[in-house]
Amino acid sequence: MKKLISAIVVLLLGAAACLYFFPSALLATTQLVERRLAGLSPQEIQVGEFTIRYYEGGPADGETLLMLHGFGGNRDTWLRFSRQLTERYHVIALDLPGFGQSSKPDVSYDVASQVERLHAVIQTLGLGKLHLIGNSMGGHIAALYSARHGDQVLSLALLNNAGVTTPTKSEMYLRVQRGEPNPLIVREPQDFDALMQFVFATPPSIPGPLKRHFAEQSMANRVHYDRVFAQLREHYVPLEPELPKIQVPTLLLWGDQDRVLDVSSIEVMKPLLKQPSVVIMQNCGHVPMLERPAETARHYQDFLDAIRG
Repeated sequence: MKKLISAIVVLLLGAAACLYFFPSALLATTQLVERRLAGLSPQEIQVGEFTIRYYEGGPADGETLLMLHGFGGNRDTWLRFSRQLTERYHVIALDLPGFGQSSKPDVSYDVASQVERLHAVIQTLGLGKLHLIGNSMGGHIAALYSARHGDQVLSLALLNNAGVTTPTKSEMYLRVQRGEPNPLIVREPQDFDALMQFVFATPPSIPGPLKRHFAEQSMANRVHYDRVFAQLREHYVPLEPELPKIQVPTLLLWGDQDRVLDVSSIEVMKPLLKQPSVVIMQNCGHVPMLERPAETARHYQDFLDAIRG
């Protein structure tokens, strides 16, 4: 028994040391486990000047779900959400050009440019008609894509999407208007905690070493993110004139505690869409697929089932 207890203590100390000294190794292992649980594998393609990284899984002959993350995010955003869907659907989660592990050349990453890059990615992958789902900036891109390339879209799901002037201004909007630092960009280690508090209604519990690792990763990209955010504002494409062009069923799903993009966006979008469905998740923030992945996936599956009657 003493030997067993000693072995357990050694293992725990080893795990603690690994977490403290090698958080990136622990993160890589965790991501591997999450990918396998979701039935996804990492893939890569070359599209023009961009190397695009993405996850893919599910039956190749299933209907395709293409997932687009938000500003500062990456394909890992969708791992736990996808776990509920890969048994039935062909799932692809992109690192959008300029984000995650996709290449980041010195070009413009405004929404209109990203829409055309997305079109090139879809053509290169030979995906045919698909279901689009996007969060925040990714939702803005997905909506504009559906308006401009609607013949390729079966349905659209917008999770707390950008691109709409809201009746109630969000905290993020007011901060940026006052010239305050962008709360979505980590400039100092302590900013990571503030970011988690800002985008989640109930922030996840993350060990300190992993927090530092995430903060360092974000800080390494802060100059790039500042430039991209400026491009998004300078070349802003409002969705209000585009939404009436969308012919397919569209899910508007929002967390009611979103401080980045106010839930009143739905009041603007719903009358402009031909086939809208609305879900407002209570006590949820800006990234419902991260904060409550299983519940968000159930709402999304209900939406897809309703399309089929």
